[in-house]
Amino acid sequence: MNDEASTGGSAEPAETLPTAAADAGQAAGLPPSDGASPGGAKRRSGRIVIRDAAGRLRKPTETEDEKLLEREPAAEGRPAFTDSDPWRALRILSEFVEGFDALAGVGPAVTVFGSARAARNSPAYMQARKIARKLAEHGFAIITGGGPGIMEAANRGCKEGGGLSIGCNIELAHEQGLNAYVDLGIEFKYFFVRKTMFVKYADAFVILPGGFGTLDELFEALTLIQTGKIRNFPVVLVGTEYWRGMLDWLTATDLPAGTIDQSDLEIFKVTDDPDEVVEMIRTYAAAHPEDRVQDEIR
Repeated sequence: MNDEASTGGSAEPAETLPTAAADAGQAAGLPPSDGASPGGAKRRSGRIVIRDAAGRLRKPTETEDEKLLEREPAAEGRPAFTDSDPWRALRILSEFVEGFDALAGVGPAVTVFGSARAARNSPAYMQARKIARKLAEHGFAIITGGGPGIMEAANRGCKEGGGLSIGCNIELAHEQGLNAYVDLGIEFKYFFVRKTMFVKYADAFVILPGGFGTLDELFEALTLIQTGKIRNFPVVLVGTEYWRGMLDWLTATDLPAGTIDQSDLEIFKVTDDPDEVVEMIRTYAAAHPEDRVQDEIR
């Protein structure tokens, strides 16, 4: 683990945005702020924000992913889904179009995944912040889920390094607002559309400690590379101790069972060193000029 992470970040850059109070709150064990304004709590439905003051509006009780996946009872002579799914398909298409439009000109970028629950004084938060800052200094944009925790840390480090900080946020039952360090924010209703953006515009993945969502994103990337659906770009797991149990299980159980090959375990790398993360990504980018305009990468 680097000195910055292990010593509590004594050498970190000065604050660039007004979050010192929020840092103090997390140090005291408080959850990250969701960015709600003084006007009161809010919820988001796609690109629409509904404040508590608008209580006369009926608030949806299901997310769009939930509505898409549920099976409704058939109407007489005609399945009910035929009346609702065509419109939903157009809305899904619109999310793809808006995402593609927003990100098409981003240039070299790295997607960073990790827990939304990481406190600002945690080693993982400081690692993500440092890695993103170094990548930004070398000309990479940073793409995250746009929320708190590791996502906020990566967006924050990116801004400190002078890079383009991108957040692909998602509608959840429990509100997750964009963090304060996002330059370009895109709101999605559907997880699968959002995950397409993470993959399509990334030259590398950096995976820090996280839960189910992080594991989902990690194994989706590994599966796409394993099956040849995307190029074999760097997938770097940060935190050798955190990932040790998973790696031991893959080696001791999956590999002998024949469900994966030894070559599958070489798709990703594991490290604790931010400089090694950056060097792996820069080396890959320099070796693949067909993927990006290299004079954009320093």
